[in-house]
Amino acid sequence: MYFLTGGAGFIGSNIAAALTARGKALAIAGTLGNKDKWRNIAAVPLEAFVSPDNIFNFLLERNKEISGIIHMGAVSSTTETNADLIIESNFTLSQNLWNYCVKNSIPFIYASSAATYGSGEHGFEDNFSSEYLAKLRPLNAYGYSKHLFDRWVLSQTQRHNMPPQWAGLKFFNVYGPHENHKGSQASVISHIYPVAKENKTCKLFKSYHPEYKDGWQLRDFVWVGDCVNIVLWLLDNPSVSGLFNSGSGEARSFYDLAKNVYLALGKEPKIEYIDMPEELRDKYQYYTKANQEKIIKAGYNILSTSLEEGINRYVHEYLNEL
Repeated sequence: MYFLTGGAGFIGSNIAAALTARGKALAIAGTLGNKDKWRNIAAVPLEAFVSPDNIFNFLLERNKEISGIIHMGAVSSTTETNADLIIESNFTLSQNLWNYCVKNSIPFIYASSAATYGSGEHGFEDNFSSEYLAKLRPLNAYGYSKHLFDRWVLSQTQRHNMPPQWAGLKFFNVYGPHENHKGSQASVISHIYPVAKENKTCKLFKSYHPEYKDGWQLRDFVWVGDCVNIVLWLLDNPSVSGLFNSGSGEARSFYDLAKNVYLALGKEPKIEYIDMPEELRDKYQYYTKANQEKIIKAGYNILSTSLEEGINRYVHEYLNEL
């Protein structure tokens, strides 16, 4: 049985669906709240649904049944300001799960983030060295918490205090089904879609960087199915461990993204540029692009989904069906 934290969330619920499609037994830890987040896992058969407060009681009770822990649960909002809450959820809980996996010889896969790279002045290399990690300066508390855990994991590997397999995945700008519950933190695609469907004008942030014109800020947008494929590949290859980027390997503009949402709906793009909130201007990434060489060298050979294909699939296989 796999134990999946954050299993009702965006990436987690997609992993849950993929695992159960393989016939794997699955227990999920997470919260559902009082909206429609439960729909993300409505079709997923579960061995158990565990509240975050009961994770370790459950793991101790079902210890011999656990074949792997996939840790996607986190406070994931990049605008969350309660740093104590973020550290408790994203760092301390992750440490405790790692230690449990070490003690019980259980594989451990966890969600890191491209937010650890900060403004990108040191590149987007999934370099797992003390020297490189020490250079990175995340721009928000969420990115800091993920970076803090990556650095702690490095210290554990240096002491040979590791699970039999471990992997951290630095997710870039993920989009796809089951992100509705994220509200303002959902992908830009999900926000543009209802506007484009009504043939109205969508709004993108203006640029405040002299090298980027409005709408041409660049991001590595990655289809959620590609992130799931990496997780499944890691589970199929237990000899592979490390910190890996999980992106498309391409930097595309927000203009490209918005344009393709309209085109997927058979409409002409309508885009307006608005002021960025002042509190975001000094924390804004103008360029991200995942270097995928490390995981390719490890043997991963599944091609990434293009932005055009991903948006088309998202619109026609999911958003149009809501």
